[in-house]
Amino acid sequence: MTYRAPLKDMLFDIEHLARIEQVAQLPGFEEAGLETAQAVLEECAKLNEGVVAPLNVDGDRNPSSWKDGQVTTTPGFKEAYRQYVEGGWQALQHPAEFGGQALPKTIAAACIEMLNSANLSFALCPLLTDGATEALLTAGSDDLKAIYLEKLVSGEWTGTMNLTEPQAGSDLALVRSRAEPQPDGTYKVFGTKIFITYGEHDMAENIVHLVLARVAGAPEGVKGISLFVVPKFLVNKDGSLGARNDVHCVSIEHKLGIKASPTAVLQYGDHGGAIGYLVGQENRGLEYMFIMMNAARYAVGVQGIAVAERAYQKAVAYANDRVQSRPVDGSVAGSATIIHHPDVRRMLMTMRALTEGCRAMASVAAAAYDAAHHHPDAGVRQQNQAFYEFLVPLVKGYSTEMSLEVTSLGVQVHGGMGFIEETGAAQYYRDAKILTIYEGTTAIQANDLVGRKTARDGGQVAQGIAAQVEKTEGELAKRDSVAARAMAKRLTAARKAFLDVVAFVAKESKGSPNAVFAGSVPYLMLAGNLVAGWQMARALLVAEDLLQKGQDTAFMQAKIATARFYGDHILSRVPGLRDAIVEGADSVTALPLEAF
Repeated sequence: MTYRAPLKDMLFDIEHLARIEQVAQLPGFEEAGLETAQAVLEECAKLNEGVVAPLNVDGDRNPSSWKDGQVTTTPGFKEAYRQYVEGGWQALQHPAEFGGQALPKTIAAACIEMLNSANLSFALCPLLTDGATEALLTAGSDDLKAIYLEKLVSGEWTGTMNLTEPQAGSDLALVRSRAEPQPDGTYKVFGTKIFITYGEHDMAENIVHLVLARVAGAPEGVKGISLFVVPKFLVNKDGSLGARNDVHCVSIEHKLGIKASPTAVLQYGDHGGAIGYLVGQENRGLEYMFIMMNAARYAVGVQGIAVAERAYQKAVAYANDRVQSRPVDGSVAGSATIIHHPDVRRMLMTMRALTEGCRAMASVAAAAYDAAHHHPDAGVRQQNQAFYEFLVPLVKGYSTEMSLEVTSLGVQVHGGMGFIEETGAAQYYRDAKILTIYEGTTAIQANDLVGRKTARDGGQVAQGIAAQVEKTEGELAKRDSVAARAMAKRLTAARKAFLDVVAFVAKESKGSPNAVFAGSVPYLMLAGNLVAGWQMARALLVAEDLLQKGQDTAFMQAKIATARFYGDHILSRVPGLRDAIVEGADSVTALPLEAF
C-alpha cells in the first residue's frame, strides 16, 4: 500500500485552527500565507510519496549495518537523502542568514509529519540535524555559527545529540564523559556515548556531534555539565574537511523497530582525545542541550502523529479489501468487506479521530511557537511562549502514547494477518514504541508538565487554557446541530475534570509529591486529550460553517463526524482519569516494596 499525504486535513488545520494568515502577518513571514503553505506541502508530498515512502519496508527488512567502524545505510537511503537536501527540505524553517528558507514552523511541522509518515527511520536524521541547528543558533559563538550552521542548515552535514552513557540514561547528573581544556582554546573529549541516532552513517560527508561532558573541577551533578561541538572530521580554515577526529562508532544497536536508523555507540578519545569546541559557557551545557531537546520533543510528537496516519491508511485499505462474515444488520446478503462491521468501524474511527486530534493540536502549537518568536509585542510573545511550552509535553507525550494505541488497532483490524510481518502492519506498531521512550519517556514529559508547567505557576497557564476551552463551549452551545451539542457536553465535562486536576496538582505538589506524581502520566493524558478534543471542537465549528456554504461537502461532513466521535468516545475518557488522579493516589503506593 502506498502512502498518500493527508493534504486536505493538514491544510484545514493550518488555515482554520493555526490561522496561517495571522502567522503571515508576523515580521519575516509575510510571504508565508495559505498559498505558500499549499504549494510547499504539495511539493513535499511528491518527494515523500514517490521517493522516501517506498524505502520504508526495505529499511525494516534490510537495516543499516556496521563493519569496521563504518555504517552502511539501507540501499536507497543515500540517494533519497541527496534528493531531500537538494530540494531544500532541511533548510525549510531555518534562518535565511545561514541559507535557510525561514518558513514558519506552522508550515514546516506538516512537512515533518509527511517525512515521518513516509519513513520514520529515514526522518530521524534530519530531525537530529534540526535540533543541533537550534542549539547552535541559540548558544553557539559567531565562529561556530560561521563554520557549521550553513552546512547543517543545507543538510550537507548532519547533526547528533550525545547525552546518554551506559551508566547514565535519563539521569544526566551521572554523566562521566570529560573534557580537558587545551592551550589553543579547544578541548579534548573522552568518554562513551550510547543510543546516538545517526551517530555514524554514509549519507553525508561530515557529522557534527553535540556532546555533553564535564570539564575538570566542574561542580557535581547537572550543574557541572558543558556542551561541545565534536565533528567527525575537523574543519580547515577555508571550510574544507581536514583530519578525522578521535570519535569512532564501535557498534550499532539491534532494535525492536526503526531498524534502518543506525543507533550508534560512540567512543571518544581512544587515540589521544577528540577535539571539541565549547558551546557557550562552561557548566551551562544542560541548559543549551534542552534547546535541542525541546525541538526534538515536539518533533517526536509529530512522529507519533505520522506513524499513526500511516497505520490508519493501511488499516482502511485492508478493511476495504478483506472479505469476511455477513454484516449483523443484514445489509449485505453474503460475506462482506470487514469495513461493514461495526467494531471495525469503531476501531477505524478511533484511529482517525486520535490522529486528527493530535495533528490539530500540533499545528496550533506550531503557530504559537511562531508567534512566540516573531510577534512584535513582547507581551504576546510571552503569552504564546507559555502556551507553546505547556503544549510541548502534551504533543510529545499524548501523541506518542496515542500512536501506540492507533498502531495496535491497526494490527487488530488486520486480525491474524496483522501479526504476520509480510503485511507490514506490525512494523508501524514496532516503530511507534520508541516514540514514548526517546527524548524523555512519557513519565519525564509528565514530570515536566506537573513541575515546570503547572505547579510552578500555581496552574495559571493551565487555567488560561481552560478559559479558552470554555469560550469554544459557548460557541458550540449556540448551535442547533446534534454534533455541536454532543461535543459541548463532552468538552465541558473534560474541562471541569482538567481544572480539578490542575487544582490538585497546584495544591498538593509540595506537601504530597508522591500523590501528585503517582498521577502525573494520567494528568498528561488527560490534558493532551482535552487540548486535542478542544481543537476537534473548533474544527467542528469551522466545518459546519463551511458545509453551510457548500464548500467541499464530503470533507466537511467527515470532519464533523470525526469530531463528534472524538467527543463521544475519546473526550469521554477524561472524567475517569480525573477520578484516578485526584482520588486514586493512595492505591498506587499502598503495596509495600517487598510485596512486589
